[in-house]
Amino acid sequence: MFAVIETGGKQYKVREGDTLRVEKLEGEPGSDVTLDRVLMIGDGEDVKVGRPTVDKGAVKATIREHGRGPKLRILKKKRRKGYTRRQGHRQPFTEIEITGIQS
Repeated sequence: MFAVIETGGKQYKVREGDTLRVEKLEGEPGSDVTLDRVLMIGDGEDVKVGRPTVDKGAVKATIREHGRGPKLRILKKKRRKGYTRRQGHRQPFTEIEITGIQS
């Protein structure tokens, strides 16, 4: 059984037992979270497609950890003008483990 969920403006295809990194979610590590924006649920030949979401569809997950991604360097420069700006950014994420799919 698989599901397509939407969280943080992105879509993910997940199965039970999968671990993935999503945009930061509220909650402590070890706590359970329910993702209710389920776009599609499939089980072999039986596929439910939502318009836009599947009614009564939910994906249960456990928060494993919070963290920050690799540093991205931003550089702005105008040649021959003496203008240079440097900036860095690390995007926060939440690592979750899928524990169940409810249709």
